[in-house]
Amino acid sequence: MSASGEILINGRFLGRRPTGVDRFAHELLRALDELIGLAPAGTNPPRFRLLVPSGVLTEFRHIPSEQVGQRQGFAWEQIDLPQAARGRPLLSLCNAAPLFKRAQIVTIHDAAPARVPESYGFRFRLWYRLLMPWLGRLSRRVLTVSEFSRREIAAAYGIPGNKIRVLPESGEHMLRVTPDTAILDRLGLHARPFVLAVSSMVPHKDFATLVRAAEQLGDQAGFDVVIAGGTDPRIFAGARLPESVRHAGYVSDGELRALYEHAACFVFPSYYEGFGLPLTEAMVLGCPVIAARAASIPEVCGEAARYFEPGNDRELAALLETSLADTAWQQAAREAGKLRSERWRWSLAAHALLEALP
Repeated sequence: MSASGEILINGRFLGRRPTGVDRFAHELLRALDELIGLAPAGTNPPRFRLLVPSGVLTEFRHIPSEQVGQRQGFAWEQIDLPQAARGRPLLSLCNAAPLFKRAQIVTIHDAAPARVPESYGFRFRLWYRLLMPWLGRLSRRVLTVSEFSRREIAAAYGIPGNKIRVLPESGEHMLRVTPDTAILDRLGLHARPFVLAVSSMVPHKDFATLVRAAEQLGDQAGFDVVIAGGTDPRIFAGARLPESVRHAGYVSDGELRALYEHAACFVFPSYYEGFGLPLTEAMVLGCPVIAARAASIPEVCGEAARYFEPGNDRELAALLETSLADTAWQQAAREAGKLRSERWRWSLAAHALLEALP
């Protein structure tokens, strides 16, 4: 595969409701689009073209798009896309790709289905157990998002480590968002400090540990706990939550930025992460981080965060209590997080992508 010809991009992700891996794909292409636009006159930068399902529109200036096929979803990706890409290299960014195309670069974000099977259904685990090793062997290059994930997918899926390249993620996209501070009024967050967590539906995010820590601290802790996102209701089952815990549900990017910027700290209890995008979002916005010492998290946060052992709610409760009383640490952590976030930029990911082209 040569960087001098046109490289096609799997644009299936642009036609569905965004997920974390979709955010990665969109922001990487946005940075790549800007990088191509900055190429000096007379140079010959790599040429890219997005292939998208019928009806999907794109917004990039220097990466043209082409609507191909009549199908949608999985069928489009496995039938229409490889037909349209026949004879040309293809780049896929979201953990899936055509099964029978050799001239392609595939992104595998982590080995979560193999390492934390409790978070996935049987059929999904079985599919990934077959899909990932196959794509790893078939593809010319495999991309991932951290050194931790590079080691994980090499071990879990038998993909040679020298075939895998790392593209970092970033939280810079939050700087383009206008904060919506109305959420602070909606949740009643002006009276005292609050701790922020951004949750999801899967068990390995381990928000049960935060709930147990909040339960131990009770209403006398002197701060509120705000959990934003689509939390699995099962993690609250049986817990006598104090009134200080506010479940915000789904929040917009503008509301999320306002929460990051006004929180006393951000808590990330996950015990398995390929990268941990919310960590970089918090750091770039100057929100102090307290996180589980697990997986890729120390790689991302370095010395800019305070850590607790995964699943240890007593340690987390004690750390929250001391950290919320330590305004000097909060200020130092805000500055350390912003400094740490400078190594995680979408422009660096775009450069790394170009260097990774086989």
